[in-house]
Amino acid sequence: MLERTDKSQNASEVLARLRGLIESGDVHSDGRLPTERDLAARFGVGRRVLRNALEALEMEGLIWRKQGRGTFIGQPPDPNGHLAAHICDAVDPVSVMEARLCVEPELTALCAKRATSDDVARMRILAQRTSDASDAEGAELWDGSLHRLIARVAGNPVLLAAFSMIDAVRSNARWHAERERARSPALIRLYTGQHRLIVDAIAAGDENVARAAMRTHLETLSLNLEESLGVGAK
Repeated sequence: MLERTDKSQNASEVLARLRGLIESGDVHSDGRLPTERDLAARFGVGRRVLRNALEALEMEGLIWRKQGRGTFIGQPPDPNGHLAAHICDAVDPVSVMEARLCVEPELTALCAKRATSDDVARMRILAQRTSDASDAEGAELWDGSLHRLIARVAGNPVLLAAFSMIDAVRSNARWHAERERARSPALIRLYTGQHRLIVDAIAAGDENVARAAMRTHLETLSLNLEESLGVGAK
């Protein structure tokens, strides 16, 4: 009986330390956590206890695992995203933003309707990590994870499939440099504030405000992207 209590305490402690690691953002630039062996050695626990804690975090949606690749913070890419490969070379960033404006505000409204307090807590962590990112790659990682979590929590598989295709195009390496042009310290601060408004509306369960907040955010992104690309310039 005493052994079971000790194991329970160890698992709780490991879970708390893993949460701290996730919140600190002290991980690989692609969001990958250290290996199970390294984590077990760092925390001074057995692999079984560590795996139980990782399974709990996975069930909460804070991490995802891919055999042969490792354990990652955030949400896994949706398998429907492979459809984007057929159109990736035929679309431009402005078209991607137009599609996002059609899909993401409605997903955000549904998210406000269905999100739990745990979902909101995860969103706040991802929004903060996006704000704290010290490089463009990190900002893209956390920003994408936030938007994917909102889409998943919305709970509509049809809209999620559409979002996943758009997100796969958006995440393609050839768009990174173009999106980076639409970033500056001032704009990053603006986007951070917009993320907070979105999450606050979701937390309040206000579908209309959440929808409008996401639309405003995407319209701002779209306008800055068009300006950086010289779209419509005379």
